[in-house]
Amino acid sequence: MNKYHEILKRIIVSGKTQHNRKGCIRYLLNEQLSLSPVDLLDIFESHGIARKKLKNELQLFMQGERQVQKYREVGINWWDYCGSVLVNSYPTYFEKLPPLIAKINREKRNSKNYVLFLGETGAESNQAPCLSLVQFQIDDGELVLSAYQRSSDANLGLPADIYHLYLMAQQIDLPLKNITLNLGNVHIYENNLERTRLLLDGDETVRFELNV
Repeated sequence: MNKYHEILKRIIVSGKTQHNRKGCIRYLLNEQLSLSPVDLLDIFESHGIARKKLKNELQLFMQGERQVQKYREVGINWWDYCGSVLVNSYPTYFEKLPPLIAKINREKRNSKNYVLFLGETGAESNQAPCLSLVQFQIDDGELVLSAYQRSSDANLGLPADIYHLYLMAQQIDLPLKNITLNLGNVHIYENNLERTRLLLDGDETVRFELNV
């Protein structure tokens, strides 16, 4: 069982129940997921991830593209519920990523923490980023990438964020040592619990419902 599937199992076995405006969730607080390149390969090979769509999505984010139609044009429709424009969402912050990556590749300073902050407090929002901070550090010539996620849908959002972080790491001209996600609240929606059990039992055809 890979580390991603392990956290799904822990939520099912040990998670608490909570009701919110989107429905009922089973959740854990303050979990950490530390992934080496081998762990990442294990996850990507054993769990269905829409790699092409997520790569296109990150590229649009980094271009600062806020028009939902542009995402639909590359086959991404999970932003449709936000309306026609993404306000204070990932593009607002990820457009700062290309110059940050260029700076890291230019400097490669072991003593410096390179940080991308996401989510301005009090700003107008129709989908505030769940990923709140990404930190790039260099340790003995290797890249250590850390992220804080305030809220994580373990079925849909978490695999996508893992892959986005991997794609960011691939743009740094250093070998990747590990990616660590600190998850403030990681959860499974009640309507996806049985499907999660099927996934853990080996059913790779399972599809999860989006809760918004």
